[in-house]
Amino acid sequence: MPLTVSLLSLCQALLVSGNILLIAVSPLIGAQLAPSPTWSTAPVATQWLGLMCATIPASLIMARLGRRRGFMLGNLLGLAGVALALKALTDGAFPAFLVATWLIGIGIGFGQLYRFAAVEAAPAALRDRAIGLVMGGGVLAAFFGPWLARHSRELAEVPFLGSFLGLGALYLLALGVLTLIRLPAPASSHGEGEARPLAEILRQPSFVVAVTAALIGYGVMNLAMTATPLAMADAALPFDQVATTIQWHVVAMFLPSFVTGRLTARFGASRMIAAGCGLLAGSALIAQLDAGVAGFHAGLILLGLGWNFTFLPATGLLTEAYRPAEKARTQAANEFLVFSTVALTALAAGPLVDALGWPRLNALLLPLCLLPVLALAWRRLASRRRVPQIPSQ
Repeated sequence: MPLTVSLLSLCQALLVSGNILLIAVSPLIGAQLAPSPTWSTAPVATQWLGLMCATIPASLIMARLGRRRGFMLGNLLGLAGVALALKALTDGAFPAFLVATWLIGIGIGFGQLYRFAAVEAAPAALRDRAIGLVMGGGVLAAFFGPWLARHSRELAEVPFLGSFLGLGALYLLALGVLTLIRLPAPASSHGEGEARPLAEILRQPSFVVAVTAALIGYGVMNLAMTATPLAMADAALPFDQVATTIQWHVVAMFLPSFVTGRLTARFGASRMIAAGCGLLAGSALIAQLDAGVAGFHAGLILLGLGWNFTFLPATGLLTEAYRPAEKARTQAANEFLVFSTVALTALAAGPLVDALGWPRLNALLLPLCLLPVLALAWRRLASRRRVPQIPSQ
């Protein structure tokens, strides 16, 4: 595996460490600053909204300027958001904090493309393993992110100010790592030649399955994960338990990445996605049975595994749906559809957990877990219709 893929994995680890910190503290900051508990998860939603806004521009910018410059730009935007967050926390300004998390989300949107950069940097035969290695960088983040959230929370006189100082340090470190990375030039990575209309690309069964699996896997996971700190606070569980639950959830999200590529190559993307949907459904079922610490831990672990088994195979499947000249537009469309859904789930998490409670919220997620399985069945039927039938003699 090329050294570039390992460095991309480190950048992914730094990105996810910052994301975990934000997941742990943003709903709590929202609960302190927001005018109503309904808006407590709004900072998480604006973060995902920023990510959604970045999806199309990030892909197009990297097609013109290259991956490395695009990733550097994303980290600089993240640092601008951190600076604004520090000012907002000092002033107790909720609107300014929302703008800050939106800017940070834009920076994260650029970083979401690390996995596609790994595909371009690795030999074709190692595509799935390269995706897994980069996403596996989240394992380091699973331990470092919660540790940073716990120990930076009270570093400054203003609550959570130290958390954002730590986040800024992560983005600065990522910028340093990016100076060491060598990635293919835009012309070689995105290619030339005739490109099909985007509508034709989006109608392909492979694209439909890939985006449905990624959209549901990420959306279900994000809705439950964003609601978790609030649900655990409602259950009178301490912040350390919240951080620990998120930590093991993230371990479950990223630790399997080191073998998910091999499993996908052996069993196929379709079976992996179906297994991921089963794990997501299992997480929702546990929430009906146990709302204590053990229930949160077990449910969030299954939730992380389900995300891994849907999102990673979907990424590999997506690369089969476009030609090199179509790469930027297809990746942009995929990222926009997936992360606009994630933004909506983050915005909905606060009102839903406040109105329904933890068990009923998870009950709503159960039917959604079936959608990728239905998409897989439709793809299989569509492929059978295209197979020419040999007339009987």
